[in-house]
Amino acid sequence: MSRTLKTKEPFVFTPAVIGYPLLFVLLIWIVFWIEIRFGVDFTNYGVYPRRLEGLRGVIFSPFVHSDIEHLFHNTIPLFVLSLSLFYFYRKISWKVLFLGMLLSGILTWLIGRPAYHIGASGIIYVLAAFLFFKGIFSKYFRLVALSLIVVFLYGGLLWYVAPIDPEISWEGHLSGLITGFVFSLIYRKNIARAPKYEWEKDTYREEDDPFMKHFDKDGNFIEHPEGEEQEYIYHFKANGNSTDKKEGH
Repeated sequence: MSRTLKTKEPFVFTPAVIGYPLLFVLLIWIVFWIEIRFGVDFTNYGVYPRRLEGLRGVIFSPFVHSDIEHLFHNTIPLFVLSLSLFYFYRKISWKVLFLGMLLSGILTWLIGRPAYHIGASGIIYVLAAFLFFKGIFSKYFRLVALSLIVVFLYGGLLWYVAPIDPEISWEGHLSGLITGFVFSLIYRKNIARAPKYEWEKDTYREEDDPFMKHFDKDGNFIEHPEGEEQEYIYHFKANGNSTDKKEGH
């Protein structure tokens, strides 16, 4: 006899888990290739604080990067973090990603210096903060482990939410960090739970479990518990006479 798992595994790897993050990163690289190939500059599509036209950067700025180093440093953590988001929080992944981009961009527009703010780093901070705080709030070992991995890989990002480099948009980083933390609070109750077996549930009753009938009070296995019907299989010789009987179960 076997005991079946009644709840579905909350973490399932599907093509979409890797497909969407890969597509996102690919679009960013295509935009950069267009700039290099055709000699155009999309910097003016970044977030320019407190200018009406600067609001278009809320949507477009994550796809614009200044050089190959900027692009490389952003797309690798973006892929890793968005992959983690779609795997562990697939039900709310699009909300966190899209709304996170909007809110962090708007906050950058409100508090940023008068300059063009470009790059996907704001979204990176949204994802890093969300994954870290959400995992801590969950108290579920897999998600807590994910939080620790995020700290180990990207803990150094915390330095860049302060104005330590005039060429870095610390306002965008700070906006992303705040947004990610707020989202971890908003979606605090949306936590994937570990699947439970029947005997782990509050409604489980040992006396109703047919499997437990095969053990006595001392834990010894009983092949045929009292009251269980036994099935008989009869074997016949070629002449039609029955031979010995054999018990089965």
